[in-house]
Amino acid sequence: MAEIVILLAIKKIGNALANGAADQVSMQFAKYGKQKVDLQGSMGRVARELRVIHDVVCQMDIRNSNNQVYEGWLEEVRKVAHVMEDIVDEYLYLIDQEHDIGYCFYLKQGFRKPGSLLYLNQIAFKAKEIEKDLAHLSEIKNRWVPMIQNGDTSSSNYIVKRSQDLANISRSLDEEDLVGVDKNREILEQWLAGADLECSVIALLGMGGLGKTTLAANVYRKEREQFQCHAWVSISQTYSREDVLRNTFKELFKDNVSVLSNTAAMDITCLEETLKRFLEQHKYLIILDDVWTPQAFDDLSRVLIHNDKGSRLIITTREGDVAALASPGHILKLEALPEDKACDLFHKKAFPTDKNHECPAELKSLSHEIVSKCKGLPLIIVSIGNLLRVREKTVEEWRRINYQLSWELINNLRLDHIRNVLHLSFIYLPAHLKSCFLYCSLFPEDYLFKRKQLVRLWIAEGFIEERGESTLEEVAEGYLKELIDRNMLQLVKRNSFGRTKELRMHDILRELAVDLCQKDCFGVTYEDKCVGSLEMDGRRLVMHKLKKDIQHSFSGIHQLRTVIVVDDNMPSFTLLPLLCKKSRYMTVLELSGLPIEKIPDAIGDLFSLRHLGLRNSKVKMLPRSIEKLSNLLTLDLYRSDIRYLPSGVVKPKKLRHLFAEKMNYLDWRDIHSHSGMTIPIGLGNLTNLQTLRTLEVQGESVRHLGELRQLRSLRLSNVKGIYCGRIRESLVQMQYLSKLSVNASDENEVLLLNVLPPNLQTLSLRGRLEQGSLDESPLFQSDGGQNLCALALSWSQLRKDPLPSLSLLSNLTLLHFTRAYNGEQLTFLTGWFPKLKILFLRDLPNLNQLEIQQGAMAGLERLSLVNLNSMTEVPPGIEFLVSLQYLVFHEITGDFLTLLRECSAIRGKLWHHTLRL
Repeated sequence: MAEIVILLAIKKIGNALANGAADQVSMQFAKYGKQKVDLQGSMGRVARELRVIHDVVCQMDIRNSNNQVYEGWLEEVRKVAHVMEDIVDEYLYLIDQEHDIGYCFYLKQGFRKPGSLLYLNQIAFKAKEIEKDLAHLSEIKNRWVPMIQNGDTSSSNYIVKRSQDLANISRSLDEEDLVGVDKNREILEQWLAGADLECSVIALLGMGGLGKTTLAANVYRKEREQFQCHAWVSISQTYSREDVLRNTFKELFKDNVSVLSNTAAMDITCLEETLKRFLEQHKYLIILDDVWTPQAFDDLSRVLIHNDKGSRLIITTREGDVAALASPGHILKLEALPEDKACDLFHKKAFPTDKNHECPAELKSLSHEIVSKCKGLPLIIVSIGNLLRVREKTVEEWRRINYQLSWELINNLRLDHIRNVLHLSFIYLPAHLKSCFLYCSLFPEDYLFKRKQLVRLWIAEGFIEERGESTLEEVAEGYLKELIDRNMLQLVKRNSFGRTKELRMHDILRELAVDLCQKDCFGVTYEDKCVGSLEMDGRRLVMHKLKKDIQHSFSGIHQLRTVIVVDDNMPSFTLLPLLCKKSRYMTVLELSGLPIEKIPDAIGDLFSLRHLGLRNSKVKMLPRSIEKLSNLLTLDLYRSDIRYLPSGVVKPKKLRHLFAEKMNYLDWRDIHSHSGMTIPIGLGNLTNLQTLRTLEVQGESVRHLGELRQLRSLRLSNVKGIYCGRIRESLVQMQYLSKLSVNASDENEVLLLNVLPPNLQTLSLRGRLEQGSLDESPLFQSDGGQNLCALALSWSQLRKDPLPSLSLLSNLTLLHFTRAYNGEQLTFLTGWFPKLKILFLRDLPNLNQLEIQQGAMAGLERLSLVNLNSMTEVPPGIEFLVSLQYLVFHEITGDFLTLLRECSAIRGKLWHHTLRL
């Protein structure tokens, strides 16, 4: 959607004018006052014009998706917005370079008439031209493009009508289209027929195309006669409260003409009161279909009386915050159909004349491939089945459809309703979420996003807006949660204390989003199967599944802002020097996993670079020019081959996330398997750091550690007892720290830490703890310990059972021991660790008895016992772990394995084992 491109250009102009650039210009270009004022004036006028265009475009919808005149005009607006973005980048580039290295830079770059004044004049001239272009586009709009129409063809009325058409299609589907819904239908019927006389609110939740309306309609037709009155009301994205009330009256009194005629002249207040009085006296069933906002429900709930007559209200929605309005325990979340049910439904539609809907043998494999691409969405399955019903039943024809299914979804007019169902979800997204959503579509199909990684990329791209005192990371996580709640992204995995850890985008949504990305020049996905050379006009390039290197330039390289390679199997990546030279406005370089050994010095010229990812690469050294990356926010060197950081790494003062951890050995049994990097003099300059992993502690760095008061995640290595005092003092200053890892310099070094930051949630201590006991340790008795959710102790050399002390940490969800305890027995008493979900015991050589009392660890889901040499029996009380789902036993004896297999308490659990050789 063009409004995304326009909005990003507006943001960039605003940043250039408001975030300090103007002050810097005043100092560096004081003698060019007139040019400065003229240029900033032009930028301001362009921003205002683009803002109006943005607001107008936001009112447009899928009605214009095939309007060639409108699309042609919009394409010109996109081009102007992109050119303006280039102009702003040139302006910022001039400021940065003049500030850092001055006049000589322009000589090196080869300008015909060196000097800042000439370049400033050129930029001002281009900005004036943009003003003229926008004025011309406005004239074209007024002459040829009726942007906003009146009457029933208005944008909002069109959306209402289209939503209702789609709902009517879903409501009219046959009984045979309901496949794989028996369990959900049974639950819904039970809720409707329940003995509870209080009015219950039931929510059907799921992404568009899952069959919420179809299921609700099926149950409604069967059960409505059990109620004294009933009504089906479609809400849609843009609704009128008065229209909804009148439609409710029409449904309730469809057979009573006199009542309907009496309501015709009523105002909205009278309508509400009349409807309220009627419902107060009746047991009613009302379906509110396609509710998009809690406000829509609130607007209507005032007339839906809780009359203690057993009334029921069902809402269908794609939005999690709407479903949250349901009565406790009455949210029915619909999921995609399993493969067997999806095939059944597909065969019913593709082979309707066959008595048993049998698929011919020669088409079975193609049938399974086509169904798998539908990803379990009933709407897609039914539509593709209907499409193939009228096609030839030949291998050639079905293979052709299979190969071009993505194209069919985007272009086939018979599948227009699919696009509209899913486009409605996108259209209704707030502007700040649209760019985040489209960004995810640039990554490969079924790509698993890590929450923190995605948040860092969104921030680097400039998608995240500041909100009050919240950090950009906190705002971004709010965006992420909202996209999940709206069923635009799918939650795949949570961490041990319930936060999103991994997520993905539904493949069908991705197909439609990729099409939008290409139309808007938002970004391009490139892989080996792409036909022809790499030619593009997008601002972002994501490459994956490349079997050979890209060794030459390509059109559009100069306008690239983002390059991401999602492929650790590329044999080489020689494009980097060219990118550093040609793409000087680069913002994101994510090259993790690539066999890159050297970073060009020219990378320092990428003044806009905000994210540099070299995780798991072969890079051995960073160039000194890294110090020129004044806008850098994330530097990810995790598990690269870099051993030392250049002194200039402390100069990018905006740096928020620094990952600099090395893997020394693959054997986890060595306390030195991982280590950090030393930070040169000047660590205290990085006051915006939120993540520092891992700092190799030395005298100089530990003295300035307390100045990093914005830290949220900190990992320290090579910690010696003499440093612990300074570390304790620093931790007290870190009020926001939520994750802390401390690694001792060797196994016998004592970690003398007796205080924890107040908001700490995750703690890992690798090293000997004082006195070999936790009884007297103040560490876990301080206020900071009460917020701990995850605790890992390694090489602790504890001689006394630590569980009595740790049991005071009632919020623990993960407990991990590695070489932490030298005793023979661990006993989990009743009531201990009520929230614990994961228990990991590894390499405890003397442990021969693990006892679990009834009521201990009541919520435990995963138990891992690894290399426990002395364990000869299944832990007594394991049968009390009723929530247990996974058992992991590594390096166990054959006799112990036999006992495990004979243990009835673990039958039916998912478990894995390896034998000790």
